[in-house]
Amino acid sequence: MKKIITLLFISIFCQSIFAQKTGYWDKERATSKEIIVSARDRIIIETDDFPAGTTELIYRITLLDDNQQMASSLVSVLKSIPDPTGISQGSAGAVFLLSKISGDDKCKYAIFSTKELAASYKSKGETANACLVQNTAVSKDAKRLSIDKSTCVKTNTVKLYFGFESSNWIMKQKIVLEVVPWVDAKLSRGWTLENRKNIISQCKTSALARKMANSDDFCVCIGEKIQKQYTFKEFQKLLPMEQTKAYKDFGASCFEETGIAKTVFNDLRAKASNNLKKGDYAAAIKNYNEIVNQQKATALDYSGLGYSYLLTKQYGKAIKALKEGEKLDDTELLVKLNLAHAYLLNGEYSKAKTIYKEYQNQNVTDSVSWSQKIKDDYQTFAKAGIQNEDFERVLKLLN
Repeated sequence: MKKIITLLFISIFCQSIFAQKTGYWDKERATSKEIIVSARDRIIIETDDFPAGTTELIYRITLLDDNQQMASSLVSVLKSIPDPTGISQGSAGAVFLLSKISGDDKCKYAIFSTKELAASYKSKGETANACLVQNTAVSKDAKRLSIDKSTCVKTNTVKLYFGFESSNWIMKQKIVLEVVPWVDAKLSRGWTLENRKNIISQCKTSALARKMANSDDFCVCIGEKIQKQYTFKEFQKLLPMEQTKAYKDFGASCFEETGIAKTVFNDLRAKASNNLKKGDYAAAIKNYNEIVNQQKATALDYSGLGYSYLLTKQYGKAIKALKEGEKLDDTELLVKLNLAHAYLLNGEYSKAKTIYKEYQNQNVTDSVSWSQKIKDDYQTFAKAGIQNEDFERVLKLLN
């Protein structure tokens, strides 16, 4: 039984740790104001500006008699609370946050999100558009407001306006208002949902992203790297050319990290292969060269590029591409065979003959022999209008 209780305690403790939010109570920009309210009067108190990344706040209102002083500030109370989730909901949380003292006076209050609404409350007592109203007069009160549960606090909330109405019809009142914002560490860098969306939208218009069937993961990766490197304001201050470079540099990294590179290059290979089957050799060359230019070409890519050059009668370029393929894999016979074709069509029969003879007893693939592939290629060349008097000479040589 003792073991079960211990395990249960550890489980609850771990859940509490992982539930904690990453951020801090910003005591430097906390509001703490003591004001005097005349009898039967209404006044407005505006908070100090909230820091970027404010997602919730705690406020405390305390009414004091003339000679009373606060026993402890709200900031000092919150020092023992690691994050807003540590404050229990309902009356228990309010009791914990309330000051140890208060006077006999009471007041009503309301909270507004704009200066105009607060002014209307002061002059007319209107609370229809308030985001929180306390109609029952209190001598002290404390609450937590968050983005998730309050219309008062939004991601772009700069400050709030507290309106107080004295419930003392004869004497003035002394009210202490304390407001402490909770700053989300990530959002404090200025990367709101809207700002993050803008980064991703801009990424999706890039030439590289447009080549992808789905660029979501790629653009999210770039966004995360930009957010880690810069605050939103820092990124906004970069020159356009500096922003472009940031996208390019982070894009190169994300291209590999997300595994998108493999998908993109395989798509290009599939397109090039289809281009060859359809006889669109110029398109095949373009797709193979995209792979080559990104330094991701395999020996077979160079073989396909060289073969495409042959079919467009660009023999010098074919030889150059196929020699690059040889450097990557000297055993790939499709590269060897296309190189022999290139030498032959370029008028270098002796070089072609050496290669044709060397591999005549092997297969170029698991099911196609060297001799059969030569016959098939010569037929393809003929259909493309490429004729050479040495074709028959090579076939006789192999027989």
